[in-house]
Amino acid sequence: MTYLPYGKAAGGPWSVEITPSLAGWTYSGLRVVDLTGVPLSFDTGEEETIVLPLSGPCTVEAAGETFVLAGRGSVFEGPSDFVYLPIGTRATLNGAGRVALPSARATRALPPRQVPASRVPVEIRGAGRASRQVNNFCAPGVFECDKLMAVEVLTPGGNWSSYPPHKHDTPNPGEAVLEEIYYFEVADGGPGYQRVYSSERGRIDTLAEVTSGDVVLVPYGYHGPSMAAPGYDLYYLNVLAGPAEERSMAFCDDPRHAWIRSSWSGQDIDPRLPFGRDA
Repeated sequence: MTYLPYGKAAGGPWSVEITPSLAGWTYSGLRVVDLTGVPLSFDTGEEETIVLPLSGPCTVEAAGETFVLAGRGSVFEGPSDFVYLPIGTRATLNGAGRVALPSARATRALPPRQVPASRVPVEIRGAGRASRQVNNFCAPGVFECDKLMAVEVLTPGGNWSSYPPHKHDTPNPGEAVLEEIYYFEVADGGPGYQRVYSSERGRIDTLAEVTSGDVVLVPYGYHGPSMAAPGYDLYYLNVLAGPAEERSMAFCDDPRHAWIRSSWSGQDIDPRLPFGRDA
């Protein structure tokens, strides 16, 4: 199953709990929790993990340190500060808000680190109705991890992102093999839409109407577009990891639609971007 509506992937205290074993793959994972002022302790185990506030502040106690995260009012208010936790770490969260924990099965134990929101690179991609914002908080070349990669994508209402459709499923120059998770939030309770379809790697066919808390898994295949319905801004958290020793988010466009990129030349960037702060 690639589409998991809100509640379908819940487990224990987690409103979303995607482990590699539950997803049926090897590396990528994600947990989401709504904190209520009661401390929540967990072990990272074999997975390096990031604590990323989606709404509200929280504290993280781990490795003998206490990290205080200011967070944000919502995912549409710009990037958040975050904390990296290595494998084999016992941690305790406390606060009153929604927190995401993207993760990846790893072997190197890197030191725990806190990163302020001001150091998260914000990128504007595309143009016209394909304009979108990418918060590259855990992208290769930006933040060091063993396997984990994660970014946030914000798409103004009426726009498309993850477009043109692309894939990460065949090892070759210019393309990395990755397992990918999409976790969605939609402003004002609106709908969004996500497409995943077959590649040479295998058959897959998903066109899901998504709303806040929903998840789409991409084990292989072309994914995109991600469609924001007019009037409803769309957010998704992408979590990616794969077998390569060097982290890379390299992709291959669907050759039928790759020409779309050249059409952006001369188009204006959507003036509603960026969300939260200047790029």
